[in-house]
Amino acid sequence: MTLSEIKQILPTLENVEFQLENGTFVPEHFHVTEVGMITKNFIDCGGVVRNEKVVNFQLWNADDFEHRLKPNKLLHIIQLSEEKLGIEDFEIEAEYQSETIGKYDLNFNGKSFVLKNKTTACLAEDACGIPSQKQKVNLGDLSANAPCAPGSGCC
Repeated sequence: MTLSEIKQILPTLENVEFQLENGTFVPEHFHVTEVGMITKNFIDCGGVVRNEKVVNFQLWNADDFEHRLKPNKLLHIIQLSEEKLGIEDFEIEAEYQSETIGKYDLNFNGKSFVLKNKTTACLAEDACGIPSQKQKVNLGDLSANAPCAPGSGCC
């Protein structure tokens, strides 16, 4: 989800809810303590220099159980971050504390914002020796004239 997408959704909501992929809700008294833009400059294992930018939302729970973040307040925080920090329309990454700080992609299911688990991946599989996926073949589909057919001498 991009920043422009969340800005379109917020005015249509009565409440702001965040939910983990497993169905657990972020406690309703959460705060958005940061909205920012993160730039990551790095080199992958194949030697390619890369640059990634994401808009970052940090979610935090405090002991103020009566706190509720309303959609117009979050929209105001986003607009302020755009104005003061020059934040552009990039994908949103949310940070949320569990055993450690987790980073999540953000989706919307029609009612709640869903924190989607992120995974790691190799960006240069061809350069770091990861074998490509072997083609799966049904042995019954092989013809008797195949180069490695029984009795062909290839084995």
